[in-house]
Amino acid sequence: MTLADTRTGIAAVFDEVSGRLGVPIDSTAVIARLGPPLEHELANWLPPEEVPAAAALFRELYPRLALPATTAMAGAAEAVRAVRAAGGRVIVVTGKNVRDAASTVELLGFEVDEVVGSLFGAAKGSALARFGAAAYVGDHVADIEAARAGGAVSVTVATGPYTVEELRDHGTDVALGDLTEFAAWYSGWWPSGRRG
Repeated sequence: MTLADTRTGIAAVFDEVSGRLGVPIDSTAVIARLGPPLEHELANWLPPEEVPAAAALFRELYPRLALPATTAMAGAAEAVRAVRAAGGRVIVVTGKNVRDAASTVELLGFEVDEVVGSLFGAAKGSALARFGAAAYVGDHVADIEAARAGGAVSVTVATGPYTVEELRDHGTDVALGDLTEFAAWYSGWWPSGRRG
């Protein structure tokens, strides 16, 4: 819910998984708390020993059901272009597996330098540090932890499960309503000579 609106597609996949497994899953509840790894969400609905098979089924269905329903978040393309226009580089670091993350980036036409998947919270920090990220934009309080772990400025958008006020309360450096506000913030923040 930072660059891509995946809610409709993810709900469709969870509904299909629910039907195939004969297990009730409330996809409305699922999409209200997007962010943590898939296995964490499935653990809310299934016994631990059934989670790996359900995750494999979800990932099998994702390209066919979720990708076609995925759209860019408002301001996302402009945000990527703003970084590029200033000479910066762009990395996508996400909890989604790299195959589906890269497919999403390609589908939406975002020009990025690298896609790193299957990381959540502070675990994203190593990828951010290796890339030399100066700022990390996310929509979850765990993305604040990621930025801190990677030595980057934490920029959050209130397009996920948290409000601007909640993101500020969790210690983000910058809280924006959505990515339509990013380019203006970035143009005032970006110091010359930084790379990413």
